[in-house]
Amino acid sequence: MAKILVVDDETDLEVLIKQKFRKQIRQNEYEFVFAINGKDALEKLLTETDTDIVLSDINMPEMDGLTLLSKISELNPLLKSVIVSAYGDMENIRTAMNRGAFDFITKPINFEDLTITVEKTLKHAQQLKETLKAIKENNILKMYVDENVLNFMGGQEYESTIMANENLEATVMFIDVCGFTAISETTPPDEVVKMLNTYFDVMVKEIISQEGHVDKFIGDAIMAVFRGEYHLDRAIDAALAVRQQINAMPESKDIAGYKPKVSIGIKSGEMISGNIGSASLRRLDYTVIGDTVNTAARLQDAAQPNQILISQNCYEMVKEAFKCKKIGDITMKNKAQTLTAYEVLE
Repeated sequence: MAKILVVDDETDLEVLIKQKFRKQIRQNEYEFVFAINGKDALEKLLTETDTDIVLSDINMPEMDGLTLLSKISELNPLLKSVIVSAYGDMENIRTAMNRGAFDFITKPINFEDLTITVEKTLKHAQQLKETLKAIKENNILKMYVDENVLNFMGGQEYESTIMANENLEATVMFIDVCGFTAISETTPPDEVVKMLNTYFDVMVKEIISQEGHVDKFIGDAIMAVFRGEYHLDRAIDAALAVRQQINAMPESKDIAGYKPKVSIGIKSGEMISGNIGSASLRRLDYTVIGDTVNTAARLQDAAQPNQILISQNCYEMVKEAFKCKKIGDITMKNKAQTLTAYEVLE
């Protein structure tokens, strides 16, 4: 649902907006928030942080719309604004555009035109968010992107608005290629990298097919995160598919006797999603942290080749969908209590 802030000292406009957009409001497509001037609008934006676009008049008491445009650019440079005003002269239009307005509509309002403009502005705002989200999740690009480009995209404001830290419910999966560390010590580097990339490519395809996100590659292991509906079920489906695909791969031609196997740990629960790293080095990973992540890693450590281990609470959530067996209690680093683990069979 899109959230739209309407800023106008004419209270009649609130009634008109609610009447003209009643269908979109009823179908939960749009949510409107109203402010009586620029000052009130800024206060609203501090609490309504998920606002998508702003519709603002120019002539208002305490703070006018053109001043508000400048303040919005400082507060959130990614927030798009449309000026809706009776002052439709070229000077006002140019001033509004120079201060970051996305479009300009004159009063009296043609609501058909306003509807099209709102749809266009929302589409642009969503495309911008999706583009920046993709950049945010591409850690390699963030390592090498030029500082001027980051400043163009909003600098510190970009980091704080698009890379906001949050608590979320999700599933984390760690996949390790068993025995690969020992092999890398006696095998030429080119062969090691080629083999590992081949295995990773197989794993990543199965993770993506279940709408998972590869958070990072850690040596010869993968950390993946699954969000949204049935995230635990999709993670287990991906794990089963990864194991099947890796087991179907032939013995290595370069290293006699080596056939890849994986060990997998999965944990579902609350975690913190945030931008972790060193700002001074411009090395920041948008990743997840917390006890859930640590537990998934410990489960993977405890898993034997070809094993997929989950915790007891995960087992209780999926026991009707997957065949599992109890492995027993495992000791976890820095944990006083043991963890009961279950193996996913099929």
